[in-house]
Amino acid sequence: MKRKILIFIVALSLIFIPTQSVSAEGLEDGPVIFGGSYTLESGEKLHNDVVVFGGTVMVEEGALVTGDIILFGGSLTINGEVNGEVSLVGGAAILGENSLIDGNLTLVSASLHRADGAEVTGEISYNAANNNANSPTIPAIPGLPEVPFVQQEPLVFFDNPLWTVGSILGRSFAMALLAMLVALFLEEPTRRVGEAIVAQPAVAGGLGFLTIVFAPVLAIVLLITILLIPVGILLILALMIALLYGWIALGFEVGARFTKMINQEWQLPLSAAFGTWLLTIISASFDLIPCIGWLVSFIIATIALGGVIISRFGTQTTVRPVSAVVEASPLPPVDGEEE
Repeated sequence: MKRKILIFIVALSLIFIPTQSVSAEGLEDGPVIFGGSYTLESGEKLHNDVVVFGGTVMVEEGALVTGDIILFGGSLTINGEVNGEVSLVGGAAILGENSLIDGNLTLVSASLHRADGAEVTGEISYNAANNNANSPTIPAIPGLPEVPFVQQEPLVFFDNPLWTVGSILGRSFAMALLAMLVALFLEEPTRRVGEAIVAQPAVAGGLGFLTIVFAPVLAIVLLITILLIPVGILLILALMIALLYGWIALGFEVGARFTKMINQEWQLPLSAAFGTWLLTIISASFDLIPCIGWLVSFIIATIALGGVIISRFGTQTTVRPVSAVVEASPLPPVDGEEE
């Protein structure tokens, strides 16, 4: 009856006691161990119960526990004396040669290692298989025959030429549809970005390169600063939008030049979609070249980003620089010389 009441109290403690390693260090209070360890050293006496949840308890030789020990998982080593009942639900119990349990020992799905000379005055109850020699032996179940493992080749998509071509075409058509929408709603700003790229390609490329190099570093600095995390996220989003916008603006120029070359008049959305599609196809085709193929896409991206920055997202018009032409005026005639 006493053991049932104690187990009921322990079950309630699972609800109200925080799940961390806690032990009452005072010898007058029974320790409750959650994943920790408790040692009752030689010469010490504990007049209370010990409750263990996945922890380790050591009762050294010459130590005395006057109370019950209940263990739910973990290990219990007794080299001293326990005047009470010992119950284990899972885990392992080790009884040294000088150990004494003046009470019953109950094992539920727990293992018992009992040295010669270990004494238990009460009954030893086995409610599940354990490692004690007195417990019944369960015959081993014959093992199933091993099935040979046949290793299958993994299904590879990215090395498949059809997958690569489909990926390029899908990306280019998606960019073409986006360019068509931009042409419908942001015609003039996008045209200004394209004009800025054509007017000053070197300046746009240099400015775009510096932005690609330093903007991620600045974004990382902002992200590791807790108060500036939103600013860092906005900076990354702005950089991605600028790259995409500049790419489409450059596609505008490609489409416009293509229609002039074939002497045809296309609607602006169609021309923008075709130019962006063609630009994406060309850059993606160069990406297939090992080692250096990515340079083409990188150069296009830097120039496109620089055009967006120069034109302030298409809000300012960039005029192509015109070289000043100075006409030489005739020198006045010198005295004595004929005109």
